[in-house]
Amino acid sequence: MGIETWQVRLVDIAVQYLIIVLVITVHEWAHAWVANRCGDATARYLGRMTLNPLPHLDLVGTVLLPLLMISGFFGGIGVLGWGKPVPVNPVNFRHYRRDDIAVSMAGPVSNIVMSVVALVLVRVASWFPSAFEGVARGLFLEPLAGISFMLAFFNLLPVPPLDGSHVVRQVLGWEARQVYDRIGQYGFVLLLVFVNTPLSDWYFGVVTRFYGVVARLVGGVTG
Repeated sequence: MGIETWQVRLVDIAVQYLIIVLVITVHEWAHAWVANRCGDATARYLGRMTLNPLPHLDLVGTVLLPLLMISGFFGGIGVLGWGKPVPVNPVNFRHYRRDDIAVSMAGPVSNIVMSVVALVLVRVASWFPSAFEGVARGLFLEPLAGISFMLAFFNLLPVPPLDGSHVVRQVLGWEARQVYDRIGQYGFVLLLVFVNTPLSDWYFGVVTRFYGVVARLVGGVTG
């Protein structure tokens, strides 16, 4: 592999990592912002209602794992990551069940919005073809849209501590919730099992096809 190829690869890794950091930062900021709107200012007081990525960084979820996955250490199975959990005190919510769901959904929704915005910019950029437009689309905008979309749906999985689990928990009865909480203690193990089963292939296959439709309709992306 020549030096120029290595340079291109390093730039690609750097840009993808910056995208991951951006997506995670917006995701965690959205949790904090909605929690504050719902009456809980805990995250704001602790400096988490910010688009500065540093307060949101998690050593494993925002640094080590994304870099290893982007570099192909795990065989190119995709890119996953997470930020430092946003501190929330549900006691401060005005409407406990509604607000807990709203705060939980804020992260994934913010990533879907980011994906759609990136696709709109892809569409606009295509009206002004140039070498810069091609680089901007291929190196940043399209990866941003795809990664943000996939991470949104990853976080919607109903497995603790992912955001989807908070929504499921709020619609369960008291006894079912106790069982769910006990199972949730092994959430990380369940996630590891899930991503290595055909069910994971099916789920992300559906999400990928859905993204393909959105990308084609919004951004004119056909590849």
